Amino acid sequence: MSSLKQTQSGIQYFLKGMSLAMTPGIRRFVFIPLLINIILLGGSFFYLFNQIGSWIEHILAQIPSWLDWLSYLLWPLIVISILAVFSYFFSTLANWIAAPFNGLLAEHLEAKLTNQPAPTGGVIDALKDLPRIFKREWQKLKYYLPKALGLFILFFIPAIGQSVAPILWFLFTAWMMAIQYCDYPFDNHKVPFETMRDELKTKRGKCLSFGSLVTLFTMTPILNLFVMPIAVCGATAMWVDVYRDTHKNVNP
Repeated sequence: MSSLKQTQSGIQYFLKGMSLAMTPGIRRFVFIPLLINIILLGGSFFYLFNQIGSWIEHILAQIPSWLDWLSYLLWPLIVISILAVFSYFFSTLANWIAAPFNGLLAEHLEAKLTNQPAPTGGVIDALKDLPRIFKREWQKLKYYLPKALGLFILFFIPAIGQSVAPILWFLFTAWMMAIQYCDYPFDNHKVPFETMRDELKTKRGKCLSFGSLVTLFTMTPILNLFVMPIAVCGATAMWVDVYRDTHKNVNP
C-alpha cells in the first residue's frame, strides 16, 4: 500500500466516489440505486420542508420561559438535528431497498480497481442473496436503535441536553453513514458485522470525515438525490486501499 493511499482522508474518498460512479463499465450498476434514492429522498424531503417549521416551533415551546433567549442559539442546532435524523432514516430505508444493487455496484467496482475479472453474477444472483443481505441490514439497525434512543432522550433535557444533542446527533449520523456504506464491500467478502465495525474504529477519523460529508450531502436538497451511488463507490475505494489486504484471501 502506497503512502499516498495511507494518507487519503475520508473526504477524499467521497470525492473520488464521484468520478468512480461515472467510470465506463460501472455506470450501468449506478442506475438502480440512483433511481431508488431519487424517489425516496426526493419525496421525503418535499414532505419535510412542508413540516419542519411547525416541528421547530413545537420543540422550542418546550424550553422554559426564563430560557427564551436560548431559542436563537438552539434554532440552527435543532434544524441540523431534524435534517440529520430525517436524512438518516430515509437514506437507511433507501439502502434497505437498494442493498442488493449497492452490493453489486461495490463488487464490480472493486474488481475494476484491483484489475480482477468482472464478477459473473448479476442482478438475479444478488436478489437470490436477499435473506443474507437483509439480515446484515437488520444488524446495522440493531446497532443503531439503542444509541439513537439515548440521543433522543437527551433532547428532553432543557438547555444543556438540547444544546449538546444536535452535535452528538450529527457525529453519530456520520458514523452510521460510514458503517452503512463501508459495509457493502465488507459484506461482499462475508466479513462479520462486528469485525467490520471494529476495523472501522481503528480508522475512526477517516471514517467520520467520510461519513460527515455523506451526511452533509444527504441533508442537502438536490445533492442528496445523487449521494447513494457516490458513497458506495467512495467506500469501496477506501476498502480497496485500507482494508482489503486483511481479507483478500476471503472469497466473495
